[in-house]
Amino acid sequence: MEPWLAAHLPVLDLALDAVRAVQRAAARAGRRAGAGDPALPDPDPLDPDPLDPARVAAGFASDRVLTVDGQPVQGFAPLSGFFATADGWVRTHANYPHHRSRLTALVGLPDDVGRPAFAERLAEFSAQDLEDRAADAGAIVARVRTEQEWRGSAPGRAAASGPLVRTQAREPATGTGDRPAGSRRDAPRPGLDAAPPGAAPLAGVRVLDLTRVIAGPVATRTLALLGADVLRVDPPEPAEIGWQHLDTGQGKRSAVLDLRDTRDRRTAQDLLDAADVLVTGYRPGAIEAFGLRVPAGAVTGRVSAWGDAGPWADRRGFDSIVQAASGIALLEGRDGAPGALPAQALDHASGYLLAAGVVDALTLRDDDGPGRDVAVSLARTAAWLLDLPGRDPVHPAAATPSGSGSVTHAGVTTARPVLPGYDDYPHPAHPWGTDAPGWQPFPG
Repeated sequence: MEPWLAAHLPVLDLALDAVRAVQRAAARAGRRAGAGDPALPDPDPLDPDPLDPARVAAGFASDRVLTVDGQPVQGFAPLSGFFATADGWVRTHANYPHHRSRLTALVGLPDDVGRPAFAERLAEFSAQDLEDRAADAGAIVARVRTEQEWRGSAPGRAAASGPLVRTQAREPATGTGDRPAGSRRDAPRPGLDAAPPGAAPLAGVRVLDLTRVIAGPVATRTLALLGADVLRVDPPEPAEIGWQHLDTGQGKRSAVLDLRDTRDRRTAQDLLDAADVLVTGYRPGAIEAFGLRVPAGAVTGRVSAWGDAGPWADRRGFDSIVQAASGIALLEGRDGAPGALPAQALDHASGYLLAAGVVDALTLRDDDGPGRDVAVSLARTAAWLLDLPGRDPVHPAAATPSGSGSVTHAGVTTARPVLPGYDDYPHPAHPWGTDAPGWQPFPG
């Protein structure tokens, strides 16, 4: 076998297991909805079609497959990455302008500082001091830890606790919104059983996507692949990073609403009232803080960096930051210097796990009525990876699949869907923010 996603840790095993989870959930939903050709046997969720490791690897390494007019993209900004400190290493994340500004202000440098001068300044600080001060300032810095140090820490223990996908039935909401309670739709629409014969497993399901970066968009892109009407809504500022939208926006529509504006907030509530699923990457309480109310019958999906419990539950984080804090970076490094996994594997795996949980929650909702809250975290996925057997400290260099693992539309080459039976997404990513904030008609 080619060394797809080769690493010290068994990344390909993680990837295959995460994709298999959503594949089986889709089979369960397809059986419930009567999807597919009635002349064919129902899909068996316990015996799914075999996965193509090359396709899965290409999907997980999609940022390396992505090209625009034949040119690769730069995944990380100049001030994102590993930096030596006075007593160790840190990893920073500054891809978004506001994160860069907070980071440079944290160490007393101008916003336009270059990487060499920034590295020189960070070498004056202790790693722990930088991490602590960044957390207070809303900047994103993680001290690079060993695996043992992370496992023994309070945030590490919290990250490893509980199921990979946490699902719980939700009580009817009692919060206040912009309109009287009687005007809101608290009962779910007809469920998966109402899909017309031969329809996709999630045909007629409406998904409001309030996510960014990779994990959440991968989840909602997967729901779109399975037939859901997915509307991604972003604030006007900051705009999404262009290449990330091209990489994870397939199959969805893209609108812009400012939830600080009364009219836009009413539009968002209208969308939410008619949605079956809300997927967010916000911290707990953020949606309610805008005055929005989730209908009792809706399914919510949420991805976070560190989970809902433990001392880091409210901290910001990204895949690369979780790798650094959890010990993965040192395992994947060499000669004492930290390194990285051959893909943003925590993001992608978490996205597929979240999609699987949402699909199963929709099926359960059809059985008993209440909506459900589904949650995953990058740190919990990292703990899963660290616990998997099959480490290979002398692994070959990772190979990035191409050819059959990619598809090109209008000069943009992206990875194909990882699920068997789907050669492409319903459509390429629409230009960011150009769609009207409304739902498509239900399939007939």
